[in-house]
Amino acid sequence: MQQDFWHQRWQENRIGFHQPQPNDYLIQYLPTLTLQPHARILVPLSGKTLDIGWLLMQGFRVVAIELSPVAIHALMQQLKDDLGIVFEQKQLEACVHYHHPEIDLFVGDFFDVSNVEIGQIDAIYDRAALIALPPEMRARYAQHLIDITQGAVQLLVSYQYDQDSFQGPPFSVEAEEIEQLYASQYSIRQLAHVELSEQHKGRQAQEKIWYLRAK
Repeated sequence: MQQDFWHQRWQENRIGFHQPQPNDYLIQYLPTLTLQPHARILVPLSGKTLDIGWLLMQGFRVVAIELSPVAIHALMQQLKDDLGIVFEQKQLEACVHYHHPEIDLFVGDFFDVSNVEIGQIDAIYDRAALIALPPEMRARYAQHLIDITQGAVQLLVSYQYDQDSFQGPPFSVEAEEIEQLYASQYSIRQLAHVELSEQHKGRQAQEKIWYLRAK
C-alpha cells in the first residue's frame, strides 16, 4: 500500500489532507445511515482525523485502521487530552492493537487486518481511504473492506478532478468506478454533489457523498 510513501508523508508532516475540524459531510449525512445508539463504525486509513473524536462524542463506538504509527500516536494523545481515553496495547501477528471499550485502533497494513481481529462492524465511514489509493489498488481495497465488514452500510466521500492535471493522492475517483467497485454488493445512492469553489493545484474539483447499503 505504498507504505514508504505514506510513512514519509507522516514523518515530514506533509498531511494537507488532515482537516482541522470534524468533516461537515459526516455531520450532515451520518443520520442517513439510521444507525442504532452505540453502533460500531469503521474508519479505514484513518490518519489522526478529528472525525473519530466527534463520532465518540455522539455515542458511537469506533474502529480505525491506519498504517502510520505517527498518526495513531497523535490520535491517541488527542483522544486522551480531549476525552480522557487511555488505551491498552496488544501486539497481534500483523499489527498493533490499541484497545479501549469505546474504540479500537489497529496500526498496520489495511490488507493484513481481518474480520476476526476487528469484530462486528455496523457501518463504514470512508472520507479519505478510497481516494488515497491508486487505481490498481482500489478493487482490492473495496473487496477487502466488504469482506472484513460483511458488507456494512457505508458513507463514502469521493473526489473528482482532471487526473491528468495532478498525479495524486488524493486521486480522482469517478462515479462509474464506484459503481464498478461496489454495485455487485451494494445499492448505491448519491446524496450530494459539491462543486469546490477553490482551485487546488490548478484543477477544478468536485466532491460527491454516497450512501451504500448491502443488497
